[in-house]
Amino acid sequence: MLDLRRIHHVAIICSDYERSKAFYVNLLGLRVVAEHYRAQRQSHKLDLALPDGGQLELFSFPSPPPRPSRPEAQGLRHLAFAVDDVAQAKAWLESQGVAVEPVRVDEHTGQRFTFFADPDGLPLELYESPPARA
Repeated sequence: MLDLRRIHHVAIICSDYERSKAFYVNLLGLRVVAEHYRAQRQSHKLDLALPDGGQLELFSFPSPPPRPSRPEAQGLRHLAFAVDDVAQAKAWLESQGVAVEPVRVDEHTGQRFTFFADPDGLPLELYESPPARA
């Protein structure tokens, strides 16, 4: 039996490396683990740490095709981040000039959530996950 334990990383290809790096590092506050330029591929690779130990890998390539988002296409739909308070996170993002959808409630779990997008339109979700009780 396969013993999957958690997601190790999610890879994202961006159209503008510096703009996306600023978004994920300066705005979302992810910590840089490693950064490399691969000359033979004309590609940057940035490893970013998530608080739970997972990582985001940010790649740039020359002229990548845009990701179809609307109508929704097959494949990865969105990336979701757990937060303690969706309304507070939404307000902070909006204060930084990020457009955020209205907060909704998951009809199955009763948890609040909302969506916003990265610089290339990749849908990102904030899902309210209160801290575990001691």
